Formats: sequence, C-alpha cells, structure tokens
Amino acid sequence: MKLHELKYNEGARRKRKRVGRGMSSGHGKTSGRGQKGQKARSKVRVGFEGGQTPLFQRLPKRGFTNVNRKEYAIVNLDTLNLFEDGSEVTPELLVEKGVVSQLKDGLKVLGNGSVEKKLTVRAHKFSAAAKEAIEAAGGKTEVI
Repeated sequence: MKLHELKYNEGARRKRKRVGRGMSSGHGKTSGRGQKGQKARSKVRVGFEGGQTPLFQRLPKRGFTNVNRKEYAIVNLDTLNLFEDGSEVTPELLVEKGVVSQLKDGLKVLGNGSVEKKLTVRAHKFSAAAKEAIEAAGGKTEVI
C-alpha cells in the first residue's frame, strides 16, 4: 500500500447537507424544516421552555455584583525564594518568570510560607504577615 492509494472507509465521510439550493436538491424551499410552526422559525431563545416561566426567572435573586471590584494576582512568600539574594522583585519580573500568568488589577503578596532571602519586593498590596516576614528577613517592601 502506498500513500496515494489510501482511501477513507465507505461511509466515513458524509457530504455536507446544502439546504435552500433549489427544489431539485431535495432540500429546497423550506430547507427540510417543514411548514410553519416554531421549529420552522429561525430563532428560539436559549432557555425557552415553551411559555412556562423559565428556570432563570423561577430562581430567587441573591446578592449583588460589585462593578468596582479589584482582582489581584496573588503570590505567596515561599514563591519568592526562587529569586537570588538581594534582587528586586517586581510584578513585571514575576510575569516574565512565569510565576504569575496575568497581573489583572495588580499584585498582592500574601504571607503563606517563609522568605529565607533578603529581597526588595515591589507590589500593589501586601498582607500584614507578608510585610512582617519580608522585613524580618532583612528585605524591603515597596507599595507601587
């Protein structure tokens, strides 16, 4: 068998149904939808339940969405240990190294783990525990 002799199995590739291409095609005029009725129309809204009150309207409303909410990219203290002693850690550097995939509305450093190195960390926010731990290790924290 050679590459140019390869063929698909019988029935493995079905031709696309081209509807609305004339009466002789077998799928002309109403394009296989029959006459009138809901299924002949072009649109039925997503979640439509035939006139019954839809599920999303039957469920109670709860809470609210704060449009001014800020979402921060989060980094824990133990992650900062991959940087060399005395280096300056910035949000851009963390993205470059692949520690953080997206900065979102800023960077927040949290106090999970411990820092063994003296680092200058620049971020948009610090938790109290993180700030304390960085400064206890001899480093500095700068709020951008």
